[in-house]
Amino acid sequence: TSHQGGYSHDAVVHALQKCGICHIDTAKRYGCESLLQKAIKESGVKREDLWITTKLWHSDYGYENTRKACLESCERLGVGYLDLYLIHWPDAHDPGKSNREVRAETWRAMEELYEKGLCRSIGVSNFLISHLEQLKEDCGITPHVNQVEYHPFQRPQELVDYCRRRDIVFEGYCPLAKGEALTHPSIIQLAKKYSRTPAQICIRWSIQNGIVTIPKSTKAERIQENCKVFDFTIAEDDVDILNGMHDGRHVSWDPSLIL
Repeated sequence: TSHQGGYSHDAVVHALQKCGICHIDTAKRYGCESLLQKAIKESGVKREDLWITTKLWHSDYGYENTRKACLESCERLGVGYLDLYLIHWPDAHDPGKSNREVRAETWRAMEELYEKGLCRSIGVSNFLISHLEQLKEDCGITPHVNQVEYHPFQRPQELVDYCRRRDIVFEGYCPLAKGEALTHPSIIQLAKKYSRTPAQICIRWSIQNGIVTIPKSTKAERIQENCKVFDFTIAEDDVDILNGMHDGRHVSWDPSLIL
């Protein structure tokens, strides 16, 4: 789900009931946690069979606010715990304190939520190596996940390698570059070669690069299409072609200016 046209009740129910999808990625920022509660109930899928990720928005950063925000997200989602809770963005937007200071305070609250079992795992989103290094110096628990923009035009390999060295799972969002990748001639050519769609090529490439990949769609047929990526393999030479398309562009946020 996302905050820009990112929610469809029918699509969520379809994904859970018909596609075998069990990971829902949402955020307070997206404004649909309560709507998801209804869709999950309607799907009939048991809570323990789902993996629910939500995110802490910067207006709730800080030690006390973080704990309160987590409980409120759980209430809106209708769950007793979260499988994964992420700090959404490295910029704290707090004129009275440095970003580093607020991130450290916030992360200490996240660690507590993890230790109490309210969050089965905790992580960050849009964090670069500099942000992760600061967290390492300031706090005790290494983030379990870093969720970052990842697609053929934005392949931050240095960050991926860093996360792997520290056992941080790298999760990639916007695998289709918000649709920009679907019209690229090389991707269209590969789609024809493998008798697949451009979206399937992008998702399969991301998976073959070892990235936890989270495509978004509000259309049942697209969700179905996005799931059909486990019965073919892109040849190494073609993976190299896609790897070579990195040009550093962002289709979402660019965290590189955040200290």
